Amino acid sequence: MQQFVVPQFIDVEDKIFGPITTRQFLILLVAGIAVFFAYRFGDFSMFVFTLVVGGSLALIFSFVKINGQSFHYFLLNIVQTARRPSRRIWHKRYSKKDLEFFRKQTVEEKIEEEKRKPEKREHIRDLALLVNTGGFYRPEDDV
Repeated sequence: MQQFVVPQFIDVEDKIFGPITTRQFLILLVAGIAVFFAYRFGDFSMFVFTLVVGGSLALIFSFVKINGQSFHYFLLNIVQTARRPSRRIWHKRYSKKDLEFFRKQTVEEKIEEEKRKPEKREHIRDLALLVNTGGFYRPEDDV
């Protein structure tokens, strides 16, 4: 029998520089480039704002894990949960025409049911004969 190697630890990301993964490196690289452009082409207040906001967001998105999942997955789950209601209520509104139709339909069904009911004893007898004969006896043929 041929054996196959099963990969293990497939949920662990590959490391590039020490403990830094590819995803973390790319996030920090984009934030670093944004801070550099703010320093090079903007004034000092824009540089500080980009450094504080962009840098902290980059650090949060790259290193913070909540319940064992990355922060961007956690944030995505929060957004999806907020968009989707947890309680689903169906409010069906019937018009008077629909209600009248349903009322007439139930009255007609009750009348038809009363007409179709066979004698209870005959029905039980027919069922017993059907079971005892293994399905060869058909009560419809007897009429």
